[in-house]
Amino acid sequence: MVGHTESDVPPTMAVKIFSAGVAACVADIITFPLDTAKVRLQIQGECLISSAIRYKGVLGTIITLAKTEGPVKLYSGLPAGLQRQISFASLRIGLYDTVQEFFTTGKEGTTPNLTRNVIINCTELVTYDLMKEALVKNKLLADDVPCHFVSAVVAGFCTTVLSSPVDVVKTRFVNSSPGQYTSVPNCAMMMLTREGPSAFFKGFVPSFLRLGSWNIIMFVCFEQLKQELMKSRHTMDCAT
Repeated sequence: MVGHTESDVPPTMAVKIFSAGVAACVADIITFPLDTAKVRLQIQGECLISSAIRYKGVLGTIITLAKTEGPVKLYSGLPAGLQRQISFASLRIGLYDTVQEFFTTGKEGTTPNLTRNVIINCTELVTYDLMKEALVKNKLLADDVPCHFVSAVVAGFCTTVLSSPVDVVKTRFVNSSPGQYTSVPNCAMMMLTREGPSAFFKGFVPSFLRLGSWNIIMFVCFEQLKQELMKSRHTMDCAT
């Protein structure tokens, strides 16, 4: 009987969760300044809370923040972000294949922050999975780094387009002065009447740079870690 190679054996749940957690943390550390710049650009224009400093573009915002508030400010909130990735991203990404397989087999045999998370998680994972599957099935790309890179970019763009309105409203509402908005719908309506529909896509470029680069780093690292861990496991199994 011919033994299975490492490519024939699917990654275990533990390998997927561990790989997802490590990859998400690496992506967060590299892209965190982009998230800080995105938030500053999104709340710019709120007369009750904005400072006299005007930010221009992603790079300009990062440079201005580093000069006026110090480089450390770009990573303000990073520890909480890493804790979130370890506890949340590791499970949502690591368990995605398992949940998908469960529902596939079965077929064959609130808050603005919650809304944003649902949109991002569903769009991000499903788009990446569908894009990668399409590229591999149509033999456009092999299941390797270039395929993962392209799939991650497409997933990042689609996620940014769908989540941007909710993200902007959430950021405005959370950072508003007490009494400025009576509710989340009121915040959205005031943005629409005062600034027009384009207000919901304010900070789109830094949002895409953040989500796109985060997806690229996370998914590429995730796929490579899975492969390397399974190779190591296969080597250990052969040795024993």
